[in-house]
Amino acid sequence: MSDIEDESDISFTVKFLGRVEVVRSSGQQILEEAVQSLKMPDRFNSEKAAKKSKVLIFLSMSGIDILEYKTKFLLYSCPLPTVSFCAVLRDSPKVFGFIAQHPAADMYHCYLFQSQKLAPVLVSAIGDAFRASKKEQNVRGGRDLVVEALRHKNKVLQRENDELRKKLGGHIYEAMS
Repeated sequence: MSDIEDESDISFTVKFLGRVEVVRSSGQQILEEAVQSLKMPDRFNSEKAAKKSKVLIFLSMSGIDILEYKTKFLLYSCPLPTVSFCAVLRDSPKVFGFIAQHPAADMYHCYLFQSQKLAPVLVSAIGDAFRASKKEQNVRGGRDLVVEALRHKNKVLQRENDELRKKLGGHIYEAMS
């Protein structure tokens, strides 16, 4: 676990194996088929070409955001209500994934990741966030997803700004000495 901003936002650094379109919304077998699909070369699928890159999974009460590790560029955003399944692969305990429905189309994607130690923890955290989100939506009626996405992006940029200020502050102090 890396960063904890408040009680409901958490991020993890993992390897992104890829995203695969799948035929059903849940099931261990779907995850296994998605992993097999990633192993087969596909020159037409750019999402397979970008696999095994380091990413930051940002988990909040509103959704799961997958950001490029170095640039913090948002690769994918999955609102929690669209997530239908999450599990660790039976044969590969370091590999986990979740299935989410595309927000604008009637299709599902399986997002696959690898983590040396945190795969079961992440699956549990995603499940907990999903359940908590459902309870919260029932209580407050849900929020506008665009507002949530902008809030998240703002937090990421503020954190990055703070890190840069700290680095810059140290360099200015050294230059003055």
